[in-house]
Amino acid sequence: MTKPLALVVYEQMMPGSQVVNRLQDLGYRVHVLSEPAPLSDVAEREKAIVVVMDLVYTSTDPGPPITRLRQSPTTAHIPILAYAPSNDTHLAEVATAAGVTLIASEAAIISQLPRLLDRVLEVE
Repeated sequence: MTKPLALVVYEQMMPGSQVVNRLQDLGYRVHVLSEPAPLSDVAEREKAIVVVMDLVYTSTDPGPPITRLRQSPTTAHIPILAYAPSNDTHLAEVATAAGVTLIASEAAIISQLPRLLDRVLEVE
């Protein structure tokens, strides 16, 4: 049986690499993107079941790639678990408006990852 694929998008090594390791420990295959621009294309091609995404980037806005993922009929169903500094409410608002399923703090993403994944992967 094939392991489920998590698409992880991050620029900062910490906690990005920790998220990758934790997902692998949880039994996921992981595909890493260092920038969000190709998010929708890669998610469709690789058949990701979840996206875990850092919202902090130095040279790009992650909002438009999230919106493209949500607007595509072939990827709109993929949940996005995003993380950001807990004090950045503006970033959280922009990400929510773009279509992020759930936002966690950088501190919680590692310690609470199994529980957070259960929440975003829950079928309604």
